[in-house]
Amino acid sequence: MTTERLVRIFAGAFVLLSLALGVEASPLFATKYALWFTAFVGANLLQSGFTRFCPLETILRRMGVPSARQAA
Repeated sequence: MTTERLVRIFAGAFVLLSLALGVEASPLFATKYALWFTAFVGANLLQSGFTRFCPLETILRRMGVPSARQAA
């Protein structure tokens, strides 16, 4: 598993979880403010696309997870 794949998995999981917690029609609804986390994840993905800086990727690299370039 590479850092790039793990970032996508984490981002997708957090978006789905925060939507489940923030949408009133969801059986897991907690508060509408959970949708702010969805916006945060989306904004972070957008900025990392331009700047190539992702905090989660940095953490994963420090934990020893290889990037796609190292795995190839």
